[in-house]
Amino acid sequence: MEHLLGLLKIHVCRGVNLAIRDVRSSDPYVVISMGKHKLKTRVVKRNLNPEWNDELTLSITDPNHPIKLMVYDKDKFSLDDKMGDAEIHIAPFLDALRMRLDDVPSGTVITRVKPGRDNCLAEESCIVWHDGKVVQDMALRLRNVECGEVELQLEWIDIPGSRGL
Repeated sequence: MEHLLGLLKIHVCRGVNLAIRDVRSSDPYVVISMGKHKLKTRVVKRNLNPEWNDELTLSITDPNHPIKLMVYDKDKFSLDDKMGDAEIHIAPFLDALRMRLDDVPSGTVITRVKPGRDNCLAEESCIVWHDGKVVQDMALRLRNVECGEVELQLEWIDIPGSRGL
């Protein structure tokens, strides 16, 4: 607990235009990992634009470790097929948290993160102060695959007794 910074709640919203891995469709699910932690969403059957709406929570001890996102196609009789991967960089999100903005109105944009070669963003991502929390909506373009994006929302949870930011 003394090494824990806090918890990162990742709301995996949906996939957009995912690659086909079976005959006509795919049964996608998302795996998010950081270090030894690995979390998985539910499988959505026969859908290339799945709506997961799953919330996964990672305990963050070292913010410099990248968070890896992998999308797989669930297969019944063989190994699951890879449908792409991406990395989530949380450094700009943690920088916005360190600002300690308590007196700003809900909906205020704290900062914007531009897509580039150093991140997997498909479009500009805004870090926003919303109802007393710092929230970031992002669309990640999947790598190592012909097409596909995954939409996420990040939210920070402070833990009493943690070393904090």
